[in-house]
Amino acid sequence: MKLMIASDIHGSALYCAELLEAYRREGANKLLLLGDLLYHGARNDLPDGYDTKKTTALLNEMKEHLLCVRGNCDSEVDQMVLEFPILGQYAVVFADGRTVFAVHGHEWGPDRLPALVAGSLLVSGHTHVPTFCKAGEVFLANPGSVSIPKGDSARGYLLLENDTIIWKTLAGEEVRREHL
Repeated sequence: MKLMIASDIHGSALYCAELLEAYRREGANKLLLLGDLLYHGARNDLPDGYDTKKTTALLNEMKEHLLCVRGNCDSEVDQMVLEFPILGQYAVVFADGRTVFAVHGHEWGPDRLPALVAGSLLVSGHTHVPTFCKAGEVFLANPGSVSIPKGDSARGYLLLENDTIIWKTLAGEEVRREHL
């Protein structure tokens, strides 16, 4: 299974379209979104291409490809316009024999780990900074932000396939590759 993981679109139709193009280009089986899909949040400036109606339409067109968790900027109002579930606080995906625990990162995350078996992967967004590290026997990864990257990072996403996780820019440039 090839799983693409992204976070923090924050209503940017411009970067949402680039993400969906990258998804098609990568040939992934599913796109796991780690929250903050439509609203930019009170702490963030408006991202380039901010258009929540167009972002909604782009995502709804791909609904059968999407798995999502709720971000701190997502609400019941957002769920009313999106045609796929977004309000789950976490998701558990089993990919190639590995448990992938997906959260936004504001409740569960690197600073507050759920109980996971050795070799599991916890993916979270929220910080807008891509990271990859290990906490004991659990791998932690953050794809950064699609629309409002922080910490001098590029807009990007993760790919998980077999025992490899790859961080790429939206343009498809590989930045980092790690064997789990």
